[in-house]
Amino acid sequence: MPRVRRKFTSQTKFKAALDLLQGKRSATEIARTYRVHPNSLLLWKDTVLRRGRELFETSSPTEQHTKQIAELEQLLGRKEVELALLKNFLGRTG
Repeated sequence: MPRVRRKFTSQTKFKAALDLLQGKRSATEIARTYRVHPNSLLLWKDTVLRRGRELFETSSPTEQHTKQIAELEQLLGRKEVELALLKNFLGRTG
């Protein structure tokens, strides 16, 4: 019978990683508490350590998405101009 892969919420992963980072209990004890393999727990901890600085960055994800949308809109505008020029060059109308 195939093994069913369990999915954990981001909240559970974060809590487990924080428990491990606090150092009050061993990884094995925390893994038993959350019913997860210790290797998964260590991966979650590494993720928190790698990406934790993003929590304190000055630009919010909304600002980053707004910038990205503006850049993509500019690119789209340029491509529309290129397309219109090519159509005009070939003697076709829109």
